[in-house]
This record gives sequence, structure tokens and C-alpha cells, in this order.
Amino acid sequence: MELSPPPSGLAAEYATLFTTDCFHFLYELISTFDEEVDQILQLRASRKANLDLSGDLPNFLESTAHIRRDPVWRVLPVPLRLQKRHVDIGDMAPCDTQRFIRALQSPAQGIQVDFDDGNCPTFYNQIKSIHNVMQAVNNQLPDVPHISQAPVLMLRPRAWNMVEHNMMVEGKEAPGPLFDFGLLMFHCGQTLFKHKSGPFFYLSKVENSTEARLWNKIFVWTQQKLGLPTGSIKATVLIENVLAAFEMEEILYELREHSAGLNCGIWDYSASFVNKFGHRQAFLLPDRSKYVNMEKRFLRSYMDLLVQTCHRRGALATGGMAALLLPQGMHTDSHRRVLASVKRLKLLEIDAGVDGFMVYDLNLIEPMQELFRIHTEGDNQLHRLRDDVSVTPEDLLSMPSGGVTLYGLKYNIAVGVLFINAWLLGQGHFFYRGQVEDSATAEISRSQVWQWIRHQTQLEDDSRVVSRRLVIDLTKELMMELCARCHSVMAKRRFHTAAEIFLEVVLKRHFPEFITSYLNQDHTFLSSQNSGQEELLETDGEPRAKL
Repeated sequence: MELSPPPSGLAAEYATLFTTDCFHFLYELISTFDEEVDQILQLRASRKANLDLSGDLPNFLESTAHIRRDPVWRVLPVPLRLQKRHVDIGDMAPCDTQRFIRALQSPAQGIQVDFDDGNCPTFYNQIKSIHNVMQAVNNQLPDVPHISQAPVLMLRPRAWNMVEHNMMVEGKEAPGPLFDFGLLMFHCGQTLFKHKSGPFFYLSKVENSTEARLWNKIFVWTQQKLGLPTGSIKATVLIENVLAAFEMEEILYELREHSAGLNCGIWDYSASFVNKFGHRQAFLLPDRSKYVNMEKRFLRSYMDLLVQTCHRRGALATGGMAALLLPQGMHTDSHRRVLASVKRLKLLEIDAGVDGFMVYDLNLIEPMQELFRIHTEGDNQLHRLRDDVSVTPEDLLSMPSGGVTLYGLKYNIAVGVLFINAWLLGQGHFFYRGQVEDSATAEISRSQVWQWIRHQTQLEDDSRVVSRRLVIDLTKELMMELCARCHSVMAKRRFHTAAEIFLEVVLKRHFPEFITSYLNQDHTFLSSQNSGQEELLETDGEPRAKL
């Protein structure tokens, strides 16, 4: 096994993490499961090819109907510390030490400790993040509660599609999720379990029950190696893919000894329709800024089915993240307007029966907890079995009506370019027009632009066709606007690089499956990891510091 040298400034943290025993554990973990991770990715490609060739649509599987029809089985009871998790902090990249400390000091019930959507996986960020989590678990961060009293840590390793370039195991780059999971479990698993505060995980971008079965095998193996009882690890699976929506019960079943429930969110899930069916005219997804929200049939059905599935099996159902940022000044009109908007959207989720959801802005924690206090009774809504719900494949696959606006096209281009620019800076999220944007919003943004070009969609505003030329011209306009605010030649060059990569992605003949995979394999991103630049940029009036 080979490991890159420590990132600049992290020699002590690196030495703390990569002990001889940890090195041996990582080698065993990765060599044991590496081939099965490859098989998962190959099965995904095969499924996609079969859907494309046949023109078929997903359905509930007949081969697993016995699991869905069996009324008896349940997941193991939810641990005490997970029973009341009304409000978690989302997109919490723990390499941002100060924000991580503020999150640990907050009244939130949980923290989504994010190595995935809200994180840029430079080697620096991964080492800093895991070391910070280790310090938090061992009560070595200043002025934070004991781990048994702090918000519970929901650790989210990278998804299957990501690799760790800085570790080679048997001649291959290590799977990113196994690198993250292995380090977190080795250094934190036993302490978290001892204090009845974990180890708890979020599992990103799981597409089917076979992938859930692999995670379950990894959990069982890890528990045996570390001397933890079976069922110590608990995981919430994010249902971020349309194919996974048809296998929710099966996913819970495979993880029934280790399940903390399922999670639903809007943008990765919506983007998955373009990923799987975007070349089909019938699956043209309209302007997300105007026509896509959780009240639409395909998203409401998905949330209702998720809540029903979880609660009938004794699992928790959690909703997505409120990305809006509260403006300064509690008594201003803008503050009241944003708060009212967040409350309205989150009430939809509470009414659907969710047991909790996430916010990014720490100032939203207490207002959202109050929303739960007013509109629910008890620690969770597991008693709401949602027997009124009967979701069909047609419900899940029903695209909302609507077209494309010039505003929506420009917004998607801006989010895509700015996300890539953030990654080139080593940042996994950024602020734009009053909300946080991360890889989930970047996925839906670039997916829509690719799909609108592919189907030569007309703008509602003036009937212009969304073409290669129009997207290039609008990207150039955006670059002029962004570069006018730049304070250095380097910043301007980076914006131009980001725009070039964005255009590569949206103009490709075949849809790149994940923007994060595309960037993670891109030479520009890899070389930028070693630049050592720590800069502060201003974008739309919001500061974005290197994490």
C-alpha cells in the first residue's frame, strides 16, 4: 500500500491518523471490498445500458415482492440518541474548523459531517476533516460539549463514484468511501459507541439494494475487526436516485440491523432523472427555479412513499436541507420573508410525516425546532404510518409541466461555473443569491443545461432555442460579470478555467454521470491541489474563504 506524503501544514495530523495499526486496518478493509466496489459501478453501467437499449422504465421489482409483502420484519430499534433529530446542520465540511466548532456548540440535534456534497476532497481537506472529527470525538476541540452531549455526528463518507488519489492499494487508487469510512471507524468508532453516540453514518448516492447489501457487509466486517457488537453502526441512506426510489423497502431490509432510516432531498434526486433518462424527450425536466419543488407530483410521491416505507418498518424518515440563508436583522422585511419561505417549505415535509430535516444556516436551527414543537407531538413521527399513501410507478415518473426561462438558464450556468470555481479553490460549497450551493445544486444545474441543449428547448421569454451558441454566449456574459469583481489575475484565470470545464461538461455528446467524478479525474483539479493558494474571493457579496 502506498500513501502520498502529508499535505503542507498537516504533518502532525497525518502522523496521528496513519499509524501502523491504522495502515494495516485500511489495507485489509480496502483489499477485502475493492473488487465488489468495482462490481457495483459496473452493474450501474449495465443497468443504464439496458434501460437505454430497451427503452424500459423502472418498476417495483417482482423478484423482491416477498420482502415488500411481508408485514412482519422491522429494522432494529432506533438508538436513543437518534430518536429525536428534528434539525440537523447540513453540508458541514469539518475541515472548516471554526464552523465545525460552532456547529458542535449549537442546539442542533445532529450534524451532517460531510465528506461528500458539501466538501471538496483535496487531500488537505480529507486529512484536516478526519482529524477534526477525531478531536471532537475525543473532546479535544476547545469550548465544545462532551461528545455524549454535543449534537450527534452523522458521518457522510464520499459516494461509490469517488476515488482517493493519494492512496494506492494493490496497484489501484483506493475507493473514496472506504478511505473515509475506514479512517473514521478506526479512530472514532469505539469511542462513539462507548458514549452511545454512534458510530452513525449517512450513505450517499446508493442506487439499489445490492449496494445497500455491500455496505451492510462492510459494516459487519468492520464491527468484527474492531470488536464492536453487530448493529453498532447505524446508517441513514440518502435516496438520491430515481432507481433507488423503487427499492426503498429492499434497501431498508438489507440494512435492517444497521438502519437509521432513509432521507429524501430534492436536487440530486431530480438530477438523477436526467442522468438515467435525460436523452428521452418524455423526461424533459422544466426550469427548476420556476417549476420544480417538493409540491410537484413526482417529488411529493417520492417523499410520501419514503415516509410510509420507513415508518411501517420502524425506521426514521428525514427530509432535505433548507439552503436559504437568513439575512441580517431579525426585524427586516427580507429576514421575515426568507424565514416565512423556509417555514412554508419545511411544514410540507413535517405534514408529510418526516422525523427531521437539515438546515445550513445555524440561525435557522431554533425556528425550525419550534416548528416541530408546534406541529408534532413527541420525539418523532414514527406513529404516522401513512396508510393513506398509495404510490404508483406513474406517480414517481411523472414529470412536471413547464418550460425554460432565460433567468433559469442563466442561474443554472452561474451555479455550475461557480461550483467548479469553488472546487478549484478546494471548497465544496459556496454562497450565491442568498443561499448555499453545493454539488447537489451543481448537479441539477449542469444536468438541466445539458438536457435543454440536447432537446433544443425553446425559451419561454422569446422563443430562442437553448443551443450551444446561446449557452456559450451566456457563459461569456457571466464571465465578464464575475471577472469585473476579481482582485487578481489568478482569480480571473481560475474563473475562465471553470467556465471552460463547465462548457466541456454541458456540451458533451454523452452525459457525464457525476460532475464530482468528472472534476475529481480532471488534471486541472488534481494539479490545483498542490497550488497551496489560500485566497478570499467575493461572489455576489458573499465571502468565500478557502476551507
